[in-house]
Amino acid sequence: MGVAVGFDPGLTAGVVAFAVGGVALGTCSGLVPGLHANNFAILLAAAAPSIPADPLLLGVAMLAAGVVHTFLDVVPALTLGVPDASMAIAALPGHRLVLAGRGREALRLSAVGSALAVAIALPLAPPITWLMMSWYSTITAHLTLVLVAVVVFLLLTESSLQGVLGGLFAFGLAAALGWATLDVRPAAPLDAGSMLTPLLTGLFGAPILLDAMGGGGVPPQADAKLAMPGRELGLTAGAGSLAGALVGYLPGVSAAIASVIALPAVPNADPDRGFIVATSGASTANTVFALCALLALGTPRTGVMVAMDTTGVPLTLPVLLTAVIIGAACGFLLVVGVGDRYLRTVGNLNYTVVSSGVFALLIGLSFVFTGWVGVGVFLVATLVGLVPPRFGARRVHLMGVLIGPLLL
Repeated sequence: MGVAVGFDPGLTAGVVAFAVGGVALGTCSGLVPGLHANNFAILLAAAAPSIPADPLLLGVAMLAAGVVHTFLDVVPALTLGVPDASMAIAALPGHRLVLAGRGREALRLSAVGSALAVAIALPLAPPITWLMMSWYSTITAHLTLVLVAVVVFLLLTESSLQGVLGGLFAFGLAAALGWATLDVRPAAPLDAGSMLTPLLTGLFGAPILLDAMGGGGVPPQADAKLAMPGRELGLTAGAGSLAGALVGYLPGVSAAIASVIALPAVPNADPDRGFIVATSGASTANTVFALCALLALGTPRTGVMVAMDTTGVPLTLPVLLTAVIIGAACGFLLVVGVGDRYLRTVGNLNYTVVSSGVFALLIGLSFVFTGWVGVGVFLVATLVGLVPPRFGARRVHLMGVLIGPLLL
């Protein structure tokens, strides 16, 4: 007896069409400073009852948007210094590469890191999901120790005692700010965001914009040849993917924390390139493993998964994995195709005008998503974000805004 293989041309066409729509949304959120795929996913979830479409197709659009965003959020992070949460710690190392004329290479390193993370995550998802379900309570119980070890590692790798003290001071300020504001739910014109928007753009993006005003902006960029050895590239992307796997199953732990956990695997010989690969891999892998957590545990771990759960998206694995693959393929091509033009366009503009315009945009987005309270938080976060460079410390310690509240 033969085996009948079902094929629904209508469903296939719908999946492709909605995946392409999700790619468009993810492209917009990835390239516009301060936006996140979560914003569009939450808006889609709110509008779902009035959209005449299968919830599964809406889930395809949300998931594709989330994957594409993790590829493209590196572009404004490198060019303008305004990172998405998961790319925050890579913004300054990436900036150094851009200022050295290696921005095109940095974009490709990020794209390769994200693509490798997907390639690693898909086959590892079943066994890692089984392990996480078996060891969930043990990992949760020891997560604090892991985070403390990473914080100590980051402090001890500062180049001077002043940097260590400055990093510790910046960590404390950021942790206090996160503790005081992360759980605040202020009234806002558009209920599609969280306090992460003003916090992360204030801590990591706005200070770079302020410091860059009056500067020379983006210099001419050299060729796109990758200088990072293939073996190091693969191992660093793998470390990022595993970090994304770890936090993809844990409540209250974001892709930004995955990026921090991946940092000890960054090669000392080439930390700037390693930062980009590890953080890009962690961010993209986190989306894949968060989907696995929703399938296996029934608990959403990211904004996109919350929106899918709220919409009642059927957890049809082949269709959802197709959305991931389409999103990853399109994201890779878009980073290469759009990123170079983004760099070139910004390089041809007056950087003071660009920085001022983006700073105003960040204030506007803070207001739209979190109201006047969010604007105040953004301004305070901007002041805190100016602290580390004044002590000769790295801005990575500002991730205390997320790590501190978890430790407390």
